[in-house]
Amino acid sequence: MEAGYRIDRPNRDKASSKSTRAVVVVLLAISVALMLMVLLGGWSTLQGAQAFQIVYVLIYLGLAVGVVRWSRGALAVTAALAIILAIFAGVAGPAWFARDAGGFAPPQTAFGGGGPSASLLGIVTFLLIPVQLLLIAFSAQGFRQDWQVEVEVPNGPRDPAGPAPRGHRPSRAAAA
Repeated sequence: MEAGYRIDRPNRDKASSKSTRAVVVVLLAISVALMLMVLLGGWSTLQGAQAFQIVYVLIYLGLAVGVVRWSRGALAVTAALAIILAIFAGVAGPAWFARDAGGFAPPQTAFGGGGPSASLLGIVTFLLIPVQLLLIAFSAQGFRQDWQVEVEVPNGPRDPAGPAPRGHRPSRAAAA
């Protein structure tokens, strides 16, 4: 980049890009909250899957930070992991409802006390599915918004009409 020019990212200034970014971050936060409810509420029942779910929560938090920092790559990873989580939730949801039948011990929380009913954990697990579908849709929308586009513009005050392309010289008639 030559002296006298700066990098501008015009697609990040659009209201649609800012709102998409905010929605993706909120959906990631909702996903983390739902996963933590299932994790902490059904700790004893998860049978070794606690570490996997903790890692998933940490990855989602890292992706939220990436999206806040305008990382377009975080959107693709978010959509891919949301697909996997939606599949897991679809498979695990019915198992929570089956645990409400006789012969099963009630879930115990991570803190040792009695936890929420297995049916409630099933509902929370099923709530993850529409949240993940929305996360996939908004991540794809953000990916199409080209957050990564960079344009070199001359230093100085911003022209509301937009900067002239680099190397563009005004015609002699316009200069006179």
